[in-house]
Amino acid sequence: MDLVPALEEPLKKVLGPPTAKVMAEHLGLHTVGDLLHHYPRRYEERGQLTHLADLPMDEHVTVVAMVADARLHSFASAKSPRGKGQRLEVTITDGHGRLQLVFFGNGVHKPHKELLPGTRAMFAGKVSVFNRRLQLAHPAYELLRGDTEEAVETWAGALIPLYPATAKLESWKIGKAVQTVLPSAQEAVDPLPDSLREGRGLVSLPEALLKIHRPHTKADIDAARTRLKWDEAFVLQVALARRRHADAQLPAVPRRPAADGLLSAFDDRLPFTLTDGQRKVSAEIFDDLATDHPMHRLLQGEVGSGKTLVALRAMLAVVDAGGQAALLAPTEVLAQQHHRSVVEMMGELAEGGMLGGADRATKVVLLTGSMGTAARRQALLDLVTGEAGIVIGTHALIEDKVRFHDLGLVVVDEQHRFGVEQRDALRGKGKQPPHLLVMTATPIPRTVAMTVFGDLETSVLDQLPAGRSPIASHVVPAADKPHFLARAWERVREEVANGHQAYVVCPRIGDEDDDPKKAGRKKSPEDEAEKRPPLAVLDVADHLAKGPLQGLTVEVLHGRMHPDDKDAVMRRFAAGDTDVLVATTVIEVGVNVPNATAMVIMDADRFGVSQLHQLRGRVGRGSAPGLCLLVTEMPEASPARQRLGAVAATLDGFELSRIDLEQRREGDVLGQAQSGARSSLRVLAVIEDEEVIEQAREEAVAVVEADPELTAHPGLRTALDALVDEEREQYLEKG
Repeated sequence: MDLVPALEEPLKKVLGPPTAKVMAEHLGLHTVGDLLHHYPRRYEERGQLTHLADLPMDEHVTVVAMVADARLHSFASAKSPRGKGQRLEVTITDGHGRLQLVFFGNGVHKPHKELLPGTRAMFAGKVSVFNRRLQLAHPAYELLRGDTEEAVETWAGALIPLYPATAKLESWKIGKAVQTVLPSAQEAVDPLPDSLREGRGLVSLPEALLKIHRPHTKADIDAARTRLKWDEAFVLQVALARRRHADAQLPAVPRRPAADGLLSAFDDRLPFTLTDGQRKVSAEIFDDLATDHPMHRLLQGEVGSGKTLVALRAMLAVVDAGGQAALLAPTEVLAQQHHRSVVEMMGELAEGGMLGGADRATKVVLLTGSMGTAARRQALLDLVTGEAGIVIGTHALIEDKVRFHDLGLVVVDEQHRFGVEQRDALRGKGKQPPHLLVMTATPIPRTVAMTVFGDLETSVLDQLPAGRSPIASHVVPAADKPHFLARAWERVREEVANGHQAYVVCPRIGDEDDDPKKAGRKKSPEDEAEKRPPLAVLDVADHLAKGPLQGLTVEVLHGRMHPDDKDAVMRRFAAGDTDVLVATTVIEVGVNVPNATAMVIMDADRFGVSQLHQLRGRVGRGSAPGLCLLVTEMPEASPARQRLGAVAATLDGFELSRIDLEQRREGDVLGQAQSGARSSLRVLAVIEDEEVIEQAREEAVAVVEADPELTAHPGLRTALDALVDEEREQYLEKG
């Protein structure tokens, strides 16, 4: 992180080109500093052997064990038909289990001499099965002698660090490379201000690097990890605090709604009262809109908590104040759906300039890539003249041709589907930076919000509007209990018989084979393991229409249909003309059909936790109770089944997002947010280290308020420059 000249030394110079090339290509390590920040994943104790009994299949593992016996066999093969082929079988033990190693051909001579019974060594290789027994074929190994000078030096201390390694570079080779560059750690410039470090009793950075790579005790490891977590949390929070500070200096036009304008006319039309949550969040947003610097707010809410209504009220407030508002949606289906529901909610208030339109009305236009030329030309004209107060669209809004009269607010729906560049391009269309409201229906644990969206203020809607119904969720184990699946289809028929509708969701469309690019794509390990591709919309719809759901109207919806066809299918479903909609995840977000009460998710184990929660939120949107059935063929003990059990057990999206995050690595979450660059978090765990993140945020705010340019903190500036490389800097600026 803190790359100063000694740590900026390319590894090529220090370790030689071949090793440096492997480190760059396989581990993304280029400099001495990168290598010093490649921390051990875990540590083996010299006197304690690893458990061989629970090694994972098909993974590269490093084990420390003792040779129990070694036997050399001769055999006949195509290369040596006279029985001259040689195979060395070595059995190693850790006192609990045994594992077989095999070496063939010329590769037997060295291990035959070195791997004698009683020898201790580290072995690394890929776990495979032969004759129903686990084995490592041709593993790399490093003898653990305690006698030679070099071995004592390399394995100093009682703890052996095991590094995240690859097939091309074993853990101990990385360990040796680290030992080579470790003296440079003394020159690492400390990014933490002295007062902070001393106040919190943290060791210095050089000491932390020495202790994490060459610990003598477990206390050394703890002290090093605590210190390095602080580095990661603090430097990231300083970057975000500086962003917020810079945003606060930008000019923006304050937008205050008129006392008896469009917003109050709209509120008078509403057939229900707002929830307390909606009122509170609206007040936060209106306060932000009234300031003379741009609002940057994240609105996160449970599925179905009424975020769209809150966003629409914010847009109407801006139109009242003479500005325009743009709502950016991730898909055409969703843009059309938003446009329909906004126009319905506003009624004659959306008919500005038209016969029958109300006095205070404005125009609400839709702009998508697939619109006809005439409609598109009219929409663009309405925007540039200011005739349209509200525009709803996809990334088509970002194109150069699109000009606004006075863009005052940008609302981005489903943040994670938009590149930062796209948001930035839309924000660049205002005369001054417009206010920004980001909506996400994926509840985010607080610390993740502070880490990933730390440059946005956060509002949370966790109260469901009155009239929403509970959703019952059940796992349907199709392989163990096929009659459960038959019952699932009966339940769908029962819902339809009661005048309701159902969704069936599949992971795949089913016409991929026609696509030569996709045909050759490598299968995921899960696909390989199950030996069957995920279920597809086209196949399932055909099977249902001819079989279990015969006689019902079944339609399909997926992302590769023509936009007009998609819109027509959604309209028929919304009107109640279709009984069952078989779809991909295009229905995941924002689709609102209150009469749909049942959802069957096929191959539910192929979806993530938050995605399942999103999908489930499409039912139970009316007064009738919802039903969500998660169909899977995974065995009961598998992690996938536990994941589905968790989704079935709770409707609390925040609880599920914690489970989701604990199962995935934070790197995935942060990698996506941090401009797709490699996650900067190596020891910080966003869920476990909540306290560190909160404290680091407080410290960062204090430092930035006192010294925005960090002139008194050269070490911190250096660390920031390394963390916020150009790509990341742009990400934060556009955030």
